[in-house]
Amino acid sequence: MSIFETTALSVAGIAAETATGAAAATRANIMEMTQAAEEAVLAPEDTGAFPHELRAALAARVARLNGDNALAGRYLAKAGTFAGLADTGTDGSAEDLAAVVGFFDKVAARTADVAAEDIAALQAAGVSDADIVRLCELNAFLAYQIRLIAGLRLMQGDAA
Repeated sequence: MSIFETTALSVAGIAAETATGAAAATRANIMEMTQAAEEAVLAPEDTGAFPHELRAALAARVARLNGDNALAGRYLAKAGTFAGLADTGTDGSAEDLAAVVGFFDKVAARTADVAAEDIAALQAAGVSDADIVRLCELNAFLAYQIRLIAGLRLMQGDAA
């Protein structure tokens, strides 16, 4: 895979023959590690309670919460039966995931407001500690990826 096929560069619309593409090429290792991190959090071997399609739906949801419809579309294509969760107007109740969706939204949009009570609510809903960590890892990666893509777009003069 070329670095220009990675999610970050392809969603940002960075082509190899541009000045931004040339700059990105000097940091190919960072693009490759970013793609590896994406694969680790979105398609791990051990998914715990969160299968790949659910992770993709949650990723699409966070992308939408951050106004990145191109990134959301990329993840939505992998969301399968969980695609409805990418709609930020839903709360996950229909899928029995209201606690997970509520926590995920809060971490994505209001990180400073996350408190011990939010973790306790997930535990009360039956989410294991290992799965809480998995949710946080996915959300943290998405925060990084969304900001990276926004920065790449700004480098080429596009609106973030």
